[in-house]
Amino acid sequence: MKRIAILISNTGTGTNLQAIIDGIKQGKINAKIAVVVSDTPGALGLKRARKHKLPIKILSRKKNLLPFLKKINPDYICLAGWKQIILDEVIDAFSNRILNTHPGLIPDTMSGVVRSPDGTLALWNRKKMTDEAIQKFLDNHATYAGCTNHLLSHEFDFGPVLGRCFEKIKPEDTVESLYKRLKVKENKLYVDILAKLCN
Repeated sequence: MKRIAILISNTGTGTNLQAIIDGIKQGKINAKIAVVVSDTPGALGLKRARKHKLPIKILSRKKNLLPFLKKINPDYICLAGWKQIILDEVIDAFSNRILNTHPGLIPDTMSGVVRSPDGTLALWNRKKMTDEAIQKFLDNHATYAGCTNHLLSHEFDFGPVLGRCFEKIKPEDTVESLYKRLKVKENKLYVDILAKLCN
């Protein structure tokens, strides 16, 4: 059975964490959550972690993350709303073991492109946080929004792609309405990818 560390912060609501908890409970993911790490005691995801009696660790300083993770030694580290930049030393120590979901369509190569289901060019949204990225889909009159689950690399918002999902944009969409629908697919994508990796 694989061991997972999930990193959260107060920027998210903990839905990816909840999706992973549910995926494990339903037997889809052959793993256990070794720890939920937050960079702040005010993260909403901590309520979900406590409800399911998961081990919790608060680490506000970036430099403390690597020594702690080395002690826990998880098979995979799942970023689920973590807002701190992951230091290169952490990426090196857990190479190809740190998963992240990015609110854009990351190409397979730095010079590559991704096409939406209708053939239009998809937006990478590199260096954009979630709300800003969703707004960019709307501002650019994109036909589809989407997100990418990938392994962390030294290149910012890039790394081996594990999966992508798309959501058709409606004319009346706002950032909130569009992300609400995309989030459901994002949660499912995280579970599906972990199921493949852990089973």
